[in-house]
Amino acid sequence: MSTLQKYFNPLSLAIFIWFISCSPNHILLDNSGRYNLKKKINNLLIEAQLNASIGIDIRSLKTGTSIYSYQKNKPLTPASNSKIYTSGAALMYLGLDYKFKTIIYSKGNNLFIKGNGDPNFSLDNLDSLAKLVSLSFETIDTLIADESTFDSNQFGPGWMWDEGHWWHAAPVSAFILNDNCVDFFIQPKTIGEPINLEIIPNTHYIKILNNSSTVSDSSNLKKFSINRDWRNQTNTFTILGSKVQSSLIDTLKRNIHNPALFTATIFAERLSHYGVHIQHIKTGKTPESAIPHFKHLSKSLLEINHEMMYESDNLTAEILTKTIGTLDSIPGNWETGLKAIKSILADSANMDTSKINLADGSGLSRYNLSSAQNFTHFLDYMYHSKYRDSFISSMPFGGTKSTLKERLLDLGLDTRAKSGSLSGVSCLSGYIFSKRYGPLAFSILINGYTGSSLPHKQLQDKIVTLLQHS
Repeated sequence: MSTLQKYFNPLSLAIFIWFISCSPNHILLDNSGRYNLKKKINNLLIEAQLNASIGIDIRSLKTGTSIYSYQKNKPLTPASNSKIYTSGAALMYLGLDYKFKTIIYSKGNNLFIKGNGDPNFSLDNLDSLAKLVSLSFETIDTLIADESTFDSNQFGPGWMWDEGHWWHAAPVSAFILNDNCVDFFIQPKTIGEPINLEIIPNTHYIKILNNSSTVSDSSNLKKFSINRDWRNQTNTFTILGSKVQSSLIDTLKRNIHNPALFTATIFAERLSHYGVHIQHIKTGKTPESAIPHFKHLSKSLLEINHEMMYESDNLTAEILTKTIGTLDSIPGNWETGLKAIKSILADSANMDTSKINLADGSGLSRYNLSSAQNFTHFLDYMYHSKYRDSFISSMPFGGTKSTLKERLLDLGLDTRAKSGSLSGVSCLSGYIFSKRYGPLAFSILINGYTGSSLPHKQLQDKIVTLLQHS
């Protein structure tokens, strides 16, 4: 007879085994928090049965202490929650009224366009500059695009070779024209013929190989794709697959190679439209003796920051990071910008940054590491800073045109949060203005799962809803 059989009858033994198998993770038995709140959130974690690494911290902004935590010091990949650091640091380093400048210079019969990182620089903005230039110049020997404000590294550590031609991984340059992308408008036409394409911008800078086809019904459908040969750093786009003739107009966005030459080529095409003849186009640096003629100013940083957080715009986050870097180093670069952001965390926010790793400003890199407590600490710092209103207003709330458009729909302005997603990563951090607990900073970081992110987002939403409604 075994020791267990000696002390337990069969029924008792079965109950004992059931209890052991169903007991929660031992960390849940001794994690910190107010008793009632701890019990409720722990139950949500147990019910979710998620096979993932989770870090949670909920911090009272009145007392500066946690009212609930679970593995709050565990370093995890934060994805776009990294933009919380970038957003706050940009407001502090650059100021709410900071604007990016795109400037036109000349020397002799050469024209220079110098980019300084305006993340919202548009085709209309470029066209307006072309009109102004056409009033003063009839012929130009060489048009030169100057992107020397930033260094030549256009892809962040951890995502250079993984993200390809997608919009969210467009090259980071001092020139950002149309998000450094081409928009493809797709409309099927005659059966058996290639689909009809309209591209914006309509430029000779890119080459299109249209091997697609229009079919009568879905029985002959082949997977449709638009691919740029990014491995060989070309701007050749190949269209493959098929579309059903009755399909509605669709749009796809793909990034381009060499943003400076992309901008210069389109600028030259617009100048030609207004009657200005250009013999050569190239990239280079503006001489100190060049004469400034025209400039375009961007939106204010306050507006840019808001758009970055709502749209989770990776390109803008990296531009802000490199721009912060230009304050101490020309050209601006990731290393200097990230060092400045980390110094804000350590020196201004008084955070322990020994286990924080910042690899980029957007969170696209998987080399980024941070803990839930790191985020609530920084959120606490920003809440008590002079940038509080500007910072909080830049964070999305449920149901808005943002990454939260289908989440937290009934919580309104009382919850402001930034989501973060990569494959196997789902994060949510921000503020909750709770009637019971007062203003709170929270961070829920989930890593290392396979399959759908939906159960993990649902857990986050349940915890946030509990905090606001309890």
